Amino acid sequence: MLPEIRKRYNDSFSDETYGVFMEQINHDFPNSLEFRVAETPTFIPKALTEKLIQAGEDIIDVMVQPDFKAKTERAIPADQRVPNEDDICSLLTLDFAVCKDEHGEPTPQLIEMQGFATLYGYQAYIGDMYKRFFYFPDGFSEYFHGLDREGYLAELHKVFIGDGKAENTILLEIYPEIQKTRIDFAVTKDLLGIEAVCLTKVRKEGRKLYYEKDGRKIAIQRIYNRVIVDDLQNYPDLVTEFKLTDDVDVEWIAHPNWFFRASKFTLPLLNSPFVPKSYFLHELAEYPADLENYVLKPLFSFAGTGVKLHISKADLDAIPDKENFLLQRKVNYEPVVESPTG
Repeated sequence: MLPEIRKRYNDSFSDETYGVFMEQINHDFPNSLEFRVAETPTFIPKALTEKLIQAGEDIIDVMVQPDFKAKTERAIPADQRVPNEDDICSLLTLDFAVCKDEHGEPTPQLIEMQGFATLYGYQAYIGDMYKRFFYFPDGFSEYFHGLDREGYLAELHKVFIGDGKAENTILLEIYPEIQKTRIDFAVTKDLLGIEAVCLTKVRKEGRKLYYEKDGRKIAIQRIYNRVIVDDLQNYPDLVTEFKLTDDVDVEWIAHPNWFFRASKFTLPLLNSPFVPKSYFLHELAEYPADLENYVLKPLFSFAGTGVKLHISKADLDAIPDKENFLLQRKVNYEPVVESPTG
């Protein structure tokens, strides 16, 4: 994609500059970075950008339909349903593959989706860092819909803090100081003033929640949720006053129920040229003849666990709980970022 821009970026790149870039990140947020940072951003052509935006609109159009909640009720495990769900999913993360369409042009194909947060703070910070240390072409921006950095941060403030005070919103996580995404927590605090608070540190008095800071008891009015419900199973001995399923006076961003509603469970409900065909296994009267072009995914597992890339009719017939699986058509990922070595 955009070969002239890619060539100019690659020609100007050096390991020395990348090293200084990494030193600056670690200086700004010490002991916070625990994942690899790409040597380059991805420069996206206008046509592909427009397709990505349209793909997002296609998906959201389905999610705001009056019957969407009824169609996704089964997605929420009974023992993990959280009260006081809102009508609209406040955060939505979409994972697209870049493929080629029938004309050989780059096109997005949805791979996963989740009604959950991504690294909103870090994304703003790392965009600034790429522009500071490396070649960045005129007319390009990491922000969509005409936003700039100021407008993007204003949107984050509106969603996470609203008309209240930053101290009354918390970023909720389990042991945030050891999470691999903790650099995002640090950037979020730096940009918005929102504290990362461990679930074990939340105090409950009736329907009210609090946390302590500098000897003060501070009311929690909004929870920017970063707790993946599935992860709670990894901490069977976790002792907390507050359980996510408690009925309390807080506003969730995003509400935990949307983690399940906007997920693999949604894929068969979508009809878009940017979404590979997906089917609930139990609703198929007969399997596709070309099963080699499909992947089998369990509905109620996360982070890619349980996915089968190679399946047969016998494999599908042997599944007793077909209502808990879907078939998704495979896509071909295109190598769209050329490195200096090819």
